[in-house]
Amino acid sequence: MNIVPTNGARLIGIASGKGGVGKTVLAIGLAQALARAGRRVLLADGDLGLANVDVQLGLSVRQDLMAVLAEQVPLREAVVTREEGFDVLPGRSGSGGLAALDPGWIDRFLALLRGAPYDHVVLDIGAGLDPVPRRLSAGCDTLLVVATDEPTSLTDAYAVLKLLARDAPGADARVVVNLAADAAQGARTHGALDRACRGFLGRGVALAGVVRRDAKVRDAIRHQAPLLTRHPGCNAARDLEALAGGLLGVRAAA
Repeated sequence: MNIVPTNGARLIGIASGKGGVGKTVLAIGLAQALARAGRRVLLADGDLGLANVDVQLGLSVRQDLMAVLAEQVPLREAVVTREEGFDVLPGRSGSGGLAALDPGWIDRFLALLRGAPYDHVVLDIGAGLDPVPRRLSAGCDTLLVVATDEPTSLTDAYAVLKLLARDAPGADARVVVNLAADAAQGARTHGALDRACRGFLGRGVALAGVVRRDAKVRDAIRHQAPLLTRHPGCNAARDLEALAGGLLGVRAAA
């Protein structure tokens, strides 16, 4: 399963080995931060079966990813444009058919995203190690694997990286440590994963960024608002902007 990315929109996948690590909040924040940096951005809900980007943003969805994949509507009719400057392609929650899409459909989905008129597509991939998230992860240009300092999260993040090394050797995979107490703890969490990858996979994994634990995140979720809109100056918001800057090759201000 070695999917070689082609030219087009840059696909940035957000993946995790387990749920509950803040993956969707991170995907929304990254999409908004990239848009603030002047990029054309699509946030695509690729959690095929338990989609919740629309819930976290309070969207009223008429068409969704499944309608696009079934060729019932073109992509532009399913996309929702946000006032924050990025577009959203909603998924469909609770659809077993989506979760069991065959490889041909998944490849068409990836090709559709890469051919869309955007600079970046942020793809929120479902948690876990099943074939669908694995194939989506392997098809991304950059895969951000989200982990926390919990032992189960570290173990599952390593499993994602191990399978990616098998599915797409040489892929651009990076770690985002979420819900960290501070930058130092985030660095230690990344170090543990990096050592495991070097020891067992023969290759380390880069640190894309550390996002600190912040009570403002829960408030934004309750109000179904992007964090960078509701609490633009909070620690987590600043960390998300730094993450976007790193992906764009922009050095964060001291």
